[in-house]
Amino acid sequence: MSDYFGKYADFQTISKKDAGQLLGADNMIGDVLDIVCELDGGKHCAWLVNRFSKRIGMLDPSVSREISLAAAREMETRAVLSFVAFTDHPDEGHYWGQVAIICYAKSCEDAFGQFIKHVSKMMADGTRIAVNLGNDAIARIIESNGEWLPTQTISMPEKTKGTAIVKSRRSITDKLIETGRTGNKGCFVVSWVFLLALVTVLIFGLKSCFFSA
Repeated sequence: MSDYFGKYADFQTISKKDAGQLLGADNMIGDVLDIVCELDGGKHCAWLVNRFSKRIGMLDPSVSREISLAAAREMETRAVLSFVAFTDHPDEGHYWGQVAIICYAKSCEDAFGQFIKHVSKMMADGTRIAVNLGNDAIARIIESNGEWLPTQTISMPEKTKGTAIVKSRRSITDKLIETGRTGNKGCFVVSWVFLLALVTVLIFGLKSCFFSA
């Protein structure tokens, strides 16, 4: 089907300020990002924009061109944050990352909107579900209204010298913050109480080991 494409794609941060945003709770793994396409010096440029309307990075030129062409056909495109990494070269190094790109026809908004929610949840837990799908898989997603999911997963890129993965799943703190943002204050308070109790137990255990030594 020509009205869908999906892939994992690298993005680059433009400045240290952009990189700093990626490390905070405003950009959690599994977050769904909008994409803004622009022309810069005659070249296609696709920016990733988080839910707080902040630009956090730019996609590679080849992917930017694909997304721009899809936008010209009035297709919808979303990205799901997969991981954030740091590479110590060149010079002082830089932060970068990868997203899952999902581009689909507007007429299939309901099905792929639901599909993206599932991708987001799985990504938040560290599972990189396949999004480069064939016609049969696309048809199943549409027929199930986004409830059918592929079983194939995508491995993380091979580790290279000087590169470290900084974020690849949501932490306990991320989940607590997100619970608070959704307005579920009861669960938010219970979660914090549980976390504080866990910390207390750990501290007590360390003290016991120290004094018994």
